[in-house]
Amino acid sequence: MGKNKLKKFAEMREFGCVFQYPREELIKNGFPFRGKWNGGVFDKNAPIVVELGCGKGEYTVGLARHNPDRNYIGVDIKGARMWSGAKAVDEESINNAVFLRTEIENIKDFFTPGEVDEIWITFPDPQMQKVRKRLTSTRFLGYYRNILRSDGIINLKTDSPFLYEYTRRLVELNGFEVLADTGDLYGSGLADPVTSIKTFYEQQWLSRGKKIKLISFRLPSDGELREPEADDIPKDDYHAVARFNPNA
Repeated sequence: MGKNKLKKFAEMREFGCVFQYPREELIKNGFPFRGKWNGGVFDKNAPIVVELGCGKGEYTVGLARHNPDRNYIGVDIKGARMWSGAKAVDEESINNAVFLRTEIENIKDFFTPGEVDEIWITFPDPQMQKVRKRLTSTRFLGYYRNILRSDGIINLKTDSPFLYEYTRRLVELNGFEVLADTGDLYGSGLADPVTSIKTFYEQQWLSRGKKIKLISFRLPSDGELREPEADDIPKDDYHAVARFNPNA
């Protein structure tokens, strides 16, 4: 492991805005702020918004800057990436954003049912070959039901035509209420200050001429979740090349 990464991990342990709980500690003692994010972590009682797979944390930080009347939590397992967002929160004394280092599969260990109002999923790996790993699959929607309030909102922002079409089919098949749906966010006139926050990866995709897609929907707290047919959805043709090579 490089010295720079070791330095970041060391700093992460000192940031007051970062929560890191090894699985063994969770099993033994549980997470002390489960059900107590408002009041225990955040000073004000406000709707909680979670960004899953937050990477460098740009979206979490951007959301918190834009809307001080909500509390934001960026979730990822990659601590070295998360360091960027955590450092910004620490240096700017942003009091409505924190970061949680854990795997998404363990999310119910950190939140009580109904504690979260909204989820953002920004530019995840589309997992074209592995349904169970797609962050909008029925498997993951089941995890989200463990923490979302009834009819809580899920937002997917992606460059992937495959993941966008797959998610649209899933939403239609299950009869979820759609709040926004566009295959070209910046060309549709639907972009606003929140959806226009750009992560490092989004800027890379835009520089390559890729269109950004957005779909937002409400997830009911009960009912069967059905997987759509996806074998006929064309696979993305640009993930096999060097992802950020401007000449690709």
